[in-house]
This record gives sequence, C-alpha cells and structure tokens, in this order.
Amino acid sequence: MSSSVSHPDPVLSRWVAVGVLTLSTFLVVTAEMLPVGMLTPMADGLGISAGATGLSLTVTGLVSAVTAPVVPRLLGDLDRRRVLAAAVAVLAIGNGLTAIAVDFGLLMIARIVLGVGMGAVWGMASAVAIRLVAARDSALAVSFTVGGVAAASVLGVPLGTFVGNAFGWRAAFWSLAVCASLLAPALLLALPELRRPAVVEETGTGQRRSLFRPAVVTGLAVVVLLVTAHFAAYTYVRPVLEELPRMPAGAIASLLLVYGFFGLIGNFVAGAAAGRRPRATVLLLAAGIAVALGLLALFGASALIAGVAIALWGMAYGGLSVGGQLWMTALAPDRVEHVTGLYVGVFTGSIALGAFAGGLVVEGAGVVLLLWSTAALAVVSLLVGSVGRPIAA
Repeated sequence: MSSSVSHPDPVLSRWVAVGVLTLSTFLVVTAEMLPVGMLTPMADGLGISAGATGLSLTVTGLVSAVTAPVVPRLLGDLDRRRVLAAAVAVLAIGNGLTAIAVDFGLLMIARIVLGVGMGAVWGMASAVAIRLVAARDSALAVSFTVGGVAAASVLGVPLGTFVGNAFGWRAAFWSLAVCASLLAPALLLALPELRRPAVVEETGTGQRRSLFRPAVVTGLAVVVLLVTAHFAAYTYVRPVLEELPRMPAGAIASLLLVYGFFGLIGNFVAGAAAGRRPRATVLLLAAGIAVALGLLALFGASALIAGVAIALWGMAYGGLSVGGQLWMTALAPDRVEHVTGLYVGVFTGSIALGAFAGGLVVEGAGVVLLLWSTAALAVVSLLVGSVGRPIAA
C-alpha cells in the first residue's frame, strides 16, 4: 500500500534556504547603510556633525573587515547554519543599541557590535549558498544571495529612510532589530546542517596554494580602489543632493529608491555576465561608476541629470558585489570559503576607508571636489584591472 504522505521537494527547500540567506544579506546591508539616508537627522539628534555620523559606517566597515576573513578560519567543523543564526542575533543587538544611542560614544559601540554580525553573515553567505545548489546553479545562487545587497538599496534604505522621516530615525533602527530577531530562527529552520566543506582545498600536488596569488591580488586591488571611491561619495549622497540640485528629504528618499531599483537590475545582469567573464564585467562596472560620478560633478545642479547619474551609479555599483564575488571564486576555486571571507573583509574595509576619506573631503573641500576625486579613483581602479594579469577574464 503506497503512502499518501508527501515529502518536501529537496530542490525547492534548498532554494528556500538561498532565499533566507538573501534576506540575511539584505538585512545586514540595510543596517550598515541606513545612516546614509538618515545622516542629517541622526547628526541633529545626537548633536554631532554629519562627518562624525558618517564615521559610523567607517567603524562598522573596519570591524566587518576583520571579522569576515577571520570567521572562516575559526569555524572548524561548526555548523554554518548555527553560526549564521548567531551572527544575525548579534545584528539585532547592534541595531537595538543604535536605536538607543544618545551620543557619539554609544553610537560607535553599537556600530562595532553591528560590524561583528555583518562581517560573519556577509563573509559566509555566498560560500554557503554555493553548497546549497547544484554546481550548474552556483552563479545564480550567488546572484540571489548577493542580490540582498542590491535589494537593501531598493527597499531597505529607502523604506528605512521613509520610516525615519515619518517616525524618527530611532524607529527605523528598532524595526531592523525586530526583523533580525525574527530572521535568526528562520535560518535555523530553513538551512540544512552544514559542517566543514567535504572537499579538501588542495592542489593536485597535495599542497595548499596561497590565497595571495598574483591574479587574486590584482582583483583585490581593483575592489579596494573601486569600493573606496564608491563609498566616499555614496556615504554623503544626501548632502550632495541637498546642495547641488537642492532636493528636499522626500525627493532624496525617492531618488535612493531609483538608485536601488537600478542596482537590483545591475546585480542580476552582472551576475549573468560575470558567470562567463567576471574580470571584464567588473571593469565595465568601474567605468560606469566613474561616468556617473563625473556626471554628478559636472551637471549635478540639474535634478534631471542628477537622477540619470544616480540611476547609472546604482546599476553599476549594484553589479559589483556579485561580479567581484564570482571573480574571486573563479580565481581561487580551491579555497572558496577563505577567498570569500578575504574578499568580504577587503570589501568592507574599503567601505570604512571610503566613508572616512569622504568625510575628510566633504568637511575640508565640499561635495563637488568629493565627486571629482572619487570619479578619478574609479578610473584608477579601471586602469589597475586593465593592466593586471588577465586570468579569469
């Protein structure tokens, strides 16, 4: 007699797990980047300057830069599912502390806690996603997982900005704390048990290759330059839009939504392209960021051109996370967990560097020079990538 009990589709359950991972990257990047949309009210509420508030991104990025490459080396045979859930719980604590911050000191403590959770989640998510699906679907799984980064711009930061404008910036961070508290148990339910990768990460000679091979170093150099350029400008996009086209808060929130929408498109377009030619894809994205920043510097006083530049910027940067991730994986397929952690560490460290450098330029020379200098840095990243070794093009 046949059983009438139906069993869940294992393929479907694995893609559901990828979806929960996507929510995790969405949440960590929303939490990291929300001060961009809330920069002015946060500064006013804490009684500090916009540049000092922007340092909250620097601190988060620095802590995440240390956490992301270290975590894979410390995991051993720990269940990756439980580590991810614990990291999201830490994220909830960091958002709650941000919501109750009353001065610069407590804000920095909150963002340090946030950086620990962010580094662990972002550093592991893509490597875990690859293990959840068939090899032929790995690029798509990474695109979806990293798509949470772009979706954070499409929905997370704009919605957080709208909530902050309506109910105060503290309410926006409380909302993130609640969402993280719900997501932690969801990870435990959706993901299978994942221990140390079964495949020994060694070369054919039985000796492990160093991650710091020439092609990887070139790729990381491109990432450092390009992410630094992007975040030096993007951290202060609200002051840019307030000063050049003189946009009100509501219009800025809407334009950030446009930025994020095009970023989501860029994520999947770049993911498809980078699955075949990751290096060329990243260099094309670098050119797009340079052009967008140049347009803002030249014609940013026009609301229409500013909108076009923001859309182009969103599409170009939206593809960078997945493009860079697939590039690094192609350069070190024998060390996927470790190269992913290293990549995310470099990426988030560059976020910190960019936010810090952008604050110095904004307070010392203004937003126009900031845009020109970051456009030039994006061009340098393009040149470095063009003259480097064309491995995994």
